[in-house]
Amino acid sequence: MIGFFSILAVGFFLGMRHATDPDHVIAVTTIVSNQRNIVRSALIGAFWGIGHTVTIFVVGAGIILFNLVIPVRVGLSMELSVAVMLIILGVANVAGFLRSMPAGSRPTESMPAGSIRAHDDAEVIHSHAHSHGDYIHSHPHTHVPDSHPHSPDHTPLTWLDHAFGRSGLYQYLRPFVVGVVHGLAGSAAVALLVLTTIRNVHWAIAYLLIFGVGTIAGMMVITMSLASVFTMAGKGRQKVSRRLAFASGLLSLGFGLFVAYQICFVNGLFTTHARWIPQ
Repeated sequence: MIGFFSILAVGFFLGMRHATDPDHVIAVTTIVSNQRNIVRSALIGAFWGIGHTVTIFVVGAGIILFNLVIPVRVGLSMELSVAVMLIILGVANVAGFLRSMPAGSRPTESMPAGSIRAHDDAEVIHSHAHSHGDYIHSHPHTHVPDSHPHSPDHTPLTWLDHAFGRSGLYQYLRPFVVGVVHGLAGSAAVALLVLTTIRNVHWAIAYLLIFGVGTIAGMMVITMSLASVFTMAGKGRQKVSRRLAFASGLLSLGFGLFVAYQICFVNGLFTTHARWIPQ
């Protein structure tokens, strides 16, 4: 019995350590870069961990119980899905930053050289962030006359509310899906490690579950820490906040491209000599 509890303890702490893998941290950083609520950040980490655990348990249990063998190219494709996810998350953050950039200013009509014009007569085009409920965005607009290009009911948040109801769970669907994809890349390695160290099938399945619990706990700590850092760094400085989100997007995009190159060409997914070592 002592051995069983030791296995569970090791699984929990290895799960927490697994949450700190670079691709995991980079992915959740892009998700929480615009999140300033610590509780919601913790939930984002929890849903990522739940998605990751679902995949680890399903694939890992299949390998343990039915001795499934994952072909080399299938394994590489599972890992490539993580690179694609990182690229998508990075592009989304970079695109969001570019859309939020100020539009500058321009006069309504040209003025003769040497003439002086009152500031009130110029139409100033600018942008600033504003919110409709929890939806925060920005767009160019003028104050001569005061105008707004859409009504508060015509926002992505409202569309999603109509589509998914008032539960709010759809806000955490993205980290759940990202967690599921990340689980694809790590499930084979975790299952093979369990097979080589734990001979009892029931203990091995219990290890997978407690490993997932540890991953959830570790990711919750990471997302709360990241949200705290982003909040402190961008407090009262919207430009800093946007630049942090932009930097996390570039990091995710660059790392995703690097991982994709490694999988496709170095490990040979798109060549005739593919090799794959689960890790």
